[in-house]
Amino acid sequence: MEDDLAAQGGVARALAYLHPLFMLASLALALLALRAGLSMRSARRRGARREGRVFARHLRLAKLAVTLLPIGFAAGIASAVLLRGWDALGSTHGWISSGTLSLFLAAAWLGRRLERRAPGAAPDTHALLAVLAALCAAASLFTGFVLLP
Repeated sequence: MEDDLAAQGGVARALAYLHPLFMLASLALALLALRAGLSMRSARRRGARREGRVFARHLRLAKLAVTLLPIGFAAGIASAVLLRGWDALGSTHGWISSGTLSLFLAAAWLGRRLERRAPGAAPDTHALLAVLAALCAAASLFTGFVLLP
């Protein structure tokens, strides 16, 4: 494809790898946050007291991940359009990634409500959304792998 600058090599090819690397790092942070969150959930279900350091770690990692994920998503769209000559969200990867980001943002919104102790905030729903987001992120990773230059 002649519009695919990344396929022609050079700087464009190197730039095409920035989005996947950025997203791998962002998703690693999200998975670490998920791990801490599921640890807190397990403790809560056992009736154990919540450890403050685990809670603080969960919040720190989750907030950072939820800040970076939309940036990476936008970078993916920019990379597809500007470097690859593709339509924005014109692939299975784009659609799965859109749904994945929506799940992460929904989990973050509910997590914020939990942090503020808002009435009706459901920790189990927050956990479910986070796990679904992680599973969809895995699907996004696999569908994106085939798009690498």
